[in-house]
Amino acid sequence: MESALACSSFQFLCMITLLLLSFLSMQPTTSATEFSIKEATVQDIQLAFQKNQLTSRQLVEFYLNQIKLQNPILKGVLEVNPDALTQADVADKERKDKTAGSLSRLHGIPILVKDNIATKDKLNTTAGSFALLGSVVPRDAGVVTKLRKAGAIILGKATLSEWAHFRSFGAPSGWSARGGQGKNPYTLGEPCGSSSGSAISVAANLVTVSLGTETDGSILCPSSYNSVVGIKPTVGLTSRAGVVPISPRQDTVGPICRTVSDAVYVLETIAGVDTFDKATIEASKYIPKGGYAQYLKKDGLRGKRLGIVRQYYDFQDGTFLNETFKLHLETLRQRGAVLVDNLKIENIDEIMSDGSEEIALSFEFKLSLNSYLKDLVASPVKSLADVIAFNEKNSKLEKLEYGQDVMLQAEKTNGIGKAEKQALLNMTRLSKNGFEKLMKRKKLDAVVTPFSSFSNILAIGGYPGVSVPAGYEKNEPFGICFGGLKGSEPKLIEIAYSFEQATLIRKPPPIRKFGVVMV
Repeated sequence: MESALACSSFQFLCMITLLLLSFLSMQPTTSATEFSIKEATVQDIQLAFQKNQLTSRQLVEFYLNQIKLQNPILKGVLEVNPDALTQADVADKERKDKTAGSLSRLHGIPILVKDNIATKDKLNTTAGSFALLGSVVPRDAGVVTKLRKAGAIILGKATLSEWAHFRSFGAPSGWSARGGQGKNPYTLGEPCGSSSGSAISVAANLVTVSLGTETDGSILCPSSYNSVVGIKPTVGLTSRAGVVPISPRQDTVGPICRTVSDAVYVLETIAGVDTFDKATIEASKYIPKGGYAQYLKKDGLRGKRLGIVRQYYDFQDGTFLNETFKLHLETLRQRGAVLVDNLKIENIDEIMSDGSEEIALSFEFKLSLNSYLKDLVASPVKSLADVIAFNEKNSKLEKLEYGQDVMLQAEKTNGIGKAEKQALLNMTRLSKNGFEKLMKRKKLDAVVTPFSSFSNILAIGGYPGVSVPAGYEKNEPFGICFGGLKGSEPKLIEIAYSFEQATLIRKPPPIRKFGVVMV
């Protein structure tokens, strides 16, 4: 009898224990939430919101904790928004009060914006320089206005190569005086720039999605180096108003995310007309009715004509990279793409030796930066000359041993003269007779190149490009780039998404805590 009672009691206790464990497993505990958030896509998070498995507050708290743990090493985040949790609470309340399906895909989603993108809040906008610390912007950047309207949470500012790597080419990529040296979360080495912090933070799960900017390679390169997806939009497709400028002719703002779909959701949110940036009016003709998400097609490669410019595949036979990209090209074929191989851009040698971009960027930087600085409500500096003087006066603070040769060269320019006009005409001619001619003659939908090696061609013509993770060599990530003519984002999205879904190459970086790899 006692034995039977003991057995019965034991079974009862087991049953209660199992029920309790089952109940606890359904609760949004910190560990469960953290596990689900890592590598989660925007769609994953929105589904968790709908099922009451996650709140925006929990999401922001998770990222704030990750930033606290990892950022001292990685230095991907420059500043955290002190109002981020308040914004999260507002998002949670709106989700309860509003009809299901009435909110945008980015509602309640935390985003980091590069520190050259203005936010009219408690965050600074400094391009990584102490020269702009304490400056007051007149308004949110155009892209930030659109993000706020969509209900996104501005988590903070991402680090960058100081002045978008336009102070000195002698400065390390990913370094700024305010932010320090950003580090690749896979290797703790080169993160590439200038949107280094945006890529580092997304790759290391310090935020859901981010914004970067590109003048020449600054989205595509860090995306390739940090195993994330970057979209460099057609110039003017997204507003540059409120962005610390280099070149109104080449500057563009785009998403850096872990997946193509997330990048497309961000692009869809920030694209469109902004009266503070006239280029957006002309470029708005490229925005498709129904947005960009409709082009997230797994069979998006079917029937696409992809150009292979062999000059960019300069690998030795039998090497890891050679074999990897052979496999990738075969994947593109198997997915229905038509590869037009062994192509050459006729004037490629002239493009590579021509100095027109350097000439143009110098005078454009001075003119546009002076205009930006004068528009600030308050600022320690009001001109490029003031910035140079500040750096000289604060040489230790700004590590002037890295130099400011690019700024000094720009300051020597004096508006748009004969040489400057010729430089602009040269780039238009080189683009038309080179990349555009190749694309149109061969009836290509895109050109496929490894890494960000094609960024210069895309930059001088204002063309779009998408970088997708393509592999790892000794744990060092690298990407593949799809570039096209102006307004070809729908085709590029179809191609990039189809490739991503066929390969699913991206993997998270090693788990590190205080610089120690945790097994």
